[in-house]
Amino acid sequence: MTAPDAAEREQGTRFLPRFDDKGLLTAIAVDSASGEILMVAFMDAEALARTRETGLAHFHSRSRGRLWMKGETSGHVLRVEDIRVDCDQDALVLIVKPEGPACHTGARSCFYRRIEGEGLAAITT
Repeated sequence: MTAPDAAEREQGTRFLPRFDDKGLLTAIAVDSASGEILMVAFMDAEALARTRETGLAHFHSRSRGRLWMKGETSGHVLRVEDIRVDCDQDALVLIVKPEGPACHTGARSCFYRRIEGEGLAAITT
């Protein structure tokens, strides 16, 4: 099979994920109710397949070098309601229903701080 051309990938109707040289796609989890960005992670082909099969978000842990399901130890799973694909199919947005905090720190979102001056400040809203 030949590689898909840009027009087919960008304007066609076939799902043709474009994994990077490490076999990964960027995946952004967004809360379906609030629209808040909860986390950014990476998916390999196995994580993408398991997510689609189970409806629960699975990712590739770069630090552990293995597949992991969000919430596998905490129980704070992300139930995937929709998967959106960017124009060149190298990034995904997972529209999710979180069952608990998304961040390993216990914060609702991994994006709980903002840059203020030379430091960081908690986002309180």
